[in-house]
Amino acid sequence: MSDADDQILLSPPHMGPEERAMVTEAFDTNWIAPVGPHVDAFEAELAAATGAGGAVALASGTAALHLALRLMDIGPGDTVFCSTLTFVASVNPVLYQGAAPVFIDSEPASWNMSPEALERALAAAAAKSRLPAAIMVVHIYGQSADMDAIMALGDRYGVPVIEDAAESLGGLYKGRASGTIGRFGVYSFNGNKIITTSGGGALVSDDLDALALARKLATQGRDPAEHYQHSQMAYNYRLSNVLAGIGRAQLHKLDDRVAARRRIFARYRDGLADLPAVGWMPEPNWSRSNRWLSVCTFDPAQTFVTPADVMLALRAEKIEARPVWKPMHLQPLFDGAPYWPHADGNSVSDRLFATGLCLPSGSALSEAQQDRVIGVMRKALGA
Repeated sequence: MSDADDQILLSPPHMGPEERAMVTEAFDTNWIAPVGPHVDAFEAELAAATGAGGAVALASGTAALHLALRLMDIGPGDTVFCSTLTFVASVNPVLYQGAAPVFIDSEPASWNMSPEALERALAAAAAKSRLPAAIMVVHIYGQSADMDAIMALGDRYGVPVIEDAAESLGGLYKGRASGTIGRFGVYSFNGNKIITTSGGGALVSDDLDALALARKLATQGRDPAEHYQHSQMAYNYRLSNVLAGIGRAQLHKLDDRVAARRRIFARYRDGLADLPAVGWMPEPNWSRSNRWLSVCTFDPAQTFVTPADVMLALRAEKIEARPVWKPMHLQPLFDGAPYWPHADGNSVSDRLFATGLCLPSGSALSEAQQDRVIGVMRKALGA
């Protein structure tokens, strides 16, 4: 079967012989447990690649977010201002800590946290002497939020910022690596991310003392003693040496993976450029997205075809596509949670959820496969 006939997945892993060699080395040296030279090297190489002061390799991006909240002593009675347009893993750690989320809408320029909505929410919280314990901004689909504006608001109100950069490794904000601007940054290496360790994540920061504590908390909180002694509740969150080896090989290819996904996005956009009903996730001049996923929108004023219609047409041709993230303020889990739209009567995230569709974006996607996606979409839209 040719790649023109194969099933096309949304964002599958892209592996090569280097990853296999790293795993073989771990086996040959018997470094299988969640410690070892690959873990140490992966942390050092990730910090160097992003410009972060240090990194801690963990079992998932969710674990990294949880540790960030724990390091900031966030708990019951606290609120955390969170991006609403995201996957639930961005917010569940807030619940783990017994805190409460307050959701902030997206803004049209980047689809990320709206500084306008955040400013109104912070002003209202300050007026009630109920400022949040943290702002957790998500860099959606590989594109950075407007961090200067968000950091300025955090500084004005004395609220620290956590960056959920799970989807944006390799993306830039004004030349700086996404995830390295706030107090803590978080990356994911899940199987569908731009690079993968099959499952895994990392916490990065310039606060090396905090990262040392994170490393301890991720390893059951064992005290420095010959016997097993523990003085605080902790977790089993460390990444294994085997998976860290995969991550090292993948990290060496990060620039190539970003370039490949950006080419795919551009090819989709060019292949559908004559269809006025189709729009695309914008890229502000201050952002260089890694284009983890290519995301388009369908203007209901110009077509009766919905994202669900196109998704079903693609599925019928063995092509995977998915809706844009359902905003957290619309999730049953968070029913009744406070929500601040971009402007009164203008909820950007609701509109993106209603009109958006994520297209296959894997870095190994061939041009023939891209042509299949474009062809099915054109037919579905009556082109």
